[in-house]
Amino acid sequence: MKKNIHPKYYPDAKASCACGNSFAIGSTLPKIKTELCCQCHPFFTGKQKLVDTARRVEKFQAKMAAKKSATGARRGVKAKRAARAEKKKKEAGKVSKD
Repeated sequence: MKKNIHPKYYPDAKASCACGNSFAIGSTLPKIKTELCCQCHPFFTGKQKLVDTARRVEKFQAKMAAKKSATGARRGVKAKRAARAEKKKKEAGKVSKD
């Protein structure tokens, strides 16, 4: 077997989370920084936490709100046809009265 091909192993490497929690683990890196850990991950805490650095969640929520407001003014094909028929009846009634 070849010697000196494996990286150095640190049995007491320090892992730190964005929430402030830190603990010792075994790793090939002396320091590890993470965004989520078992103290702040939604699966373990039961609370919703959105980790979004590129504003993807806010953009999606804004897009869905705009779509919801636009659909309120939209009408279906049957409603449009009924409105056109009603309009034609009114115009036909005006012409016959004259």
